Amino acid sequence: MVHGFLVGAERPLYEIKANLFKALAHPARIRVLEILSASGGPTPVSEILKQTELEPTLLSQHLAVLRRHHVVSAERTGNAVYYQLAHPKISELLVIARTFLADTLAAQRDRLDALPSLPPVESPR
Repeated sequence: MVHGFLVGAERPLYEIKANLFKALAHPARIRVLEILSASGGPTPVSEILKQTELEPTLLSQHLAVLRRHHVVSAERTGNAVYYQLAHPKISELLVIARTFLADTLAAQRDRLDALPSLPPVESPR
């Protein structure tokens, strides 16, 4: 380690992880992953389109990002293209993220709920 930065063989893994999170960093892509996770298997693009209500070209771009980062895989059968999660742990990652967010929001709500119990503050005159 030099000046707090990773060097050598460790650095590429962190770059790959960062790119994975960049691939996940869009609400539409998270929604696509949730749809694929819930389906539990290959899902036709037509079904993803129906559930996301995205324009076909926009969905295609998001799916390309997910494919490029090996988050989803695609298989063509006739005229239909089916997508699925590239690894079963992606579903687990989504659950962990949701749990983290739920816990964070609950803590924020608890802080907001405590506001009325604080002593009054007078405004300056």
